[in-house]
Amino acid sequence: MPTTTQLERYAHLALTVGLNLQEGQPLVLGGSADSLPFLRALTRAAYRLGARAVAVEILDPEIARIGIEEVREAYLDELPDWFVQARLRAIEDGAALLTLADDDPFAMKGVDPDRLGRRMQAAMRVRRPYLEQVGAHRVNWLAVGAATPGWARAVFPELEPQEATERLWQAIFATVRLDAPDPEAAWRAHTARLEARARALNEARFEALLFEGPGTELRVGLAPRHVWKSAAAVAQNGVRFVPNLPTEEVFTAPDPERVEGVVRSTRPLNAAGTLVDGIEVAFAGGRAVRVRAERGEEALRALLDTDAAARRLGEVALVETPNPVYATGLLFQSTLYDENAASHIAFGRAYPDTLGIREGSDEALAAAGGNVSMLHLDWMIGSPEVDVWGERGGERVPLMRRGRWVGDADAAE
Repeated sequence: MPTTTQLERYAHLALTVGLNLQEGQPLVLGGSADSLPFLRALTRAAYRLGARAVAVEILDPEIARIGIEEVREAYLDELPDWFVQARLRAIEDGAALLTLADDDPFAMKGVDPDRLGRRMQAAMRVRRPYLEQVGAHRVNWLAVGAATPGWARAVFPELEPQEATERLWQAIFATVRLDAPDPEAAWRAHTARLEARARALNEARFEALLFEGPGTELRVGLAPRHVWKSAAAVAQNGVRFVPNLPTEEVFTAPDPERVEGVVRSTRPLNAAGTLVDGIEVAFAGGRAVRVRAERGEEALRALLDTDAAARRLGEVALVETPNPVYATGLLFQSTLYDENAASHIAFGRAYPDTLGIREGSDEALAAAGGNVSMLHLDWMIGSPEVDVWGERGGERVPLMRRGRWVGDADAAE
């Protein structure tokens, strides 16, 4: 277990650099029972920063599993929206939102896949109004990691639980630059670099990105209204915040109908408790027309059957390697971390701000040219063996060679 001082420093970083909690702003925290020490540290730090009130929602994956396995068939496809309504009310009241990424990746291992899939779709339907508000940045929000024994066991299966959890905490601290002499200064510099890259890409107005590497020859057309985003965002309440700690990406919206070619994953993906590896996908007309995986193919296909648009792309992100997440050498089996280890694409829903809009409804996304789906599934396609070009007017401009940016942030101009 990390020391009290380490947890206090991490909590302060999360609430200031990440969430940018405001004086007098309420805060809603969510995490598992195994994260209570960190939730307490966050609560204490929030009040010291002037929070009006702090509400904590404790989640338990075993209870969720029991609900899937034991609920009667007649009720499997429905979930009450009480908790979602409470979150929506909190957003109306201007509360900041902080959710811990602390899940055991294999908490649902062994659950009947049909029951799990139906329950997940029910949860997505119920949570959609809330996720639309979060995606539209109605308030400042943050996702940040906390090491738990279940998660640590998945990352370090060869270690004893206590040592595994300690190792995971140290890796988390490294990815958020907590080991820097001045973590806040390190984040200001890092955020500025990512914002400079996003500005350069926005000025370049590329029509498409080209990815080339082992098993990959992919052309991702960019939405006509695409906007490159980076670490920082500005919520509709005017607060500037960093939604994810860690974050290493610049990202935007593909044109869901203009993706062509073949692509191979470069890192495994944890999909609803199943490790999926060796993904190979062929795209035609924007749609994944052939999907294969060396491991976990059935679980991947089940997710891609979520709805009609799940086989189209909603995000493309460029991530330079190496970076602090990549440098750990770990497969975290958590999207928050693994997506920041390498460039990636995402099946499913687009983000409103990558299309220059604030409204997160299906109608607004579709009108702006983004993909509309209940799914958003990130998977990694970048590595030191993958090159990326921007395409504009038939000209190819090198952006990344062997996983590294070409030149400075203005190289894309």
